[in-house]
Amino acid sequence: MSEEASSPDGNGKVCRVIRIGTRKSQLARIQTDSVAAKLKELNPDINLEIVAMSTTGDKILDTALSKIGEKSLFTKELENALERNEVDLVVHSLKDLPTTLPSGFTIGAVLKRENPHDAVVLHPKHVGKTLETLPENSVIGTSSLRRAAQLKKRFSHLEFKDIRGNLNTRLKKLDEKADFAAIILAAAGLRRMGWDNRISQILGPEDCMYAVGQGALAVEVRARDADILEMVSVLHDPDTVLRCIAERAFLRHLEGGCSVPVAVHTELYLTGAVYSLDGSDSLKETMQTSIAADDKSIEEVDEQFQRVGVTAGKISGEAQDRAERLGIDLANLLLSKGAKEILTVARQLNDAR
Repeated sequence: MSEEASSPDGNGKVCRVIRIGTRKSQLARIQTDSVAAKLKELNPDINLEIVAMSTTGDKILDTALSKIGEKSLFTKELENALERNEVDLVVHSLKDLPTTLPSGFTIGAVLKRENPHDAVVLHPKHVGKTLETLPENSVIGTSSLRRAAQLKKRFSHLEFKDIRGNLNTRLKKLDEKADFAAIILAAAGLRRMGWDNRISQILGPEDCMYAVGQGALAVEVRARDADILEMVSVLHDPDTVLRCIAERAFLRHLEGGCSVPVAVHTELYLTGAVYSLDGSDSLKETMQTSIAADDKSIEEVDEQFQRVGVTAGKISGEAQDRAERLGIDLANLLLSKGAKEILTVARQLNDAR
């Protein structure tokens, strides 16, 4: 627990104070407030305090994410606060969390996933168009190697350039300048901000598969805090947990990260792909297994037992094992076909840019 562990409520009754760490951006606050509201509803006797802070990724805005070379761009400062007991839990976008967490931390909850796909947001002068119908050499803004690699291959008439900043900043850059015909953003973030009306096109898996964990929120806690772990565990969405375990296992086994283009699409199967930076070279495979959550096989699981950083003691361990194995098997299939070479070259070219 953080140092100030209790405070009196209006009736003089002492309430436990839980501090929640978050990034300062408007989207991060909206996401954190939604988690806090769920926790308060389930635990009316606790007081929740939001502690907002800036991360490395928020501060360095003149460099592409893939060039910064830091795995924990949007999580490190929050984890430092967690380690120093300044906060009791942290809310992240799951896609920002590395597949291997620092010692002593675990993901105690993965909430129900919002739409995980990417969305096209057009400059006002191009309203009504799609990526396919945009004029030749139109410039598309994205800070993601994954998005650029897939879309370069699919829409060769377009150009792709880095664009950094939070959602508000990127939309402002799009609308107020003529530099970009469109930008690509996660549909989940736009929807949480209430900006559905800015979505011109949702990109299906045939155009652009999404990032590992995209659209899901994660609650990170200290692994030793059994009471906090128990409190947040009820927020787990079993279907999202299993899909994201499969995706994270796939990425970890490939040794991927934001400096290489790796993409996934998960239904009752897992499709994974790796790309060269320009999208000209790629490998894509699909595997299937039964990873659906089986309510009948709920078991007692050691709360400390993690799979790719996730602790989910109330979800069938067998189902979690199948999900993790699916991700590893799919990664091994791609590796056997030359994925390591594609990713190594992509990493080297990105480092040299």
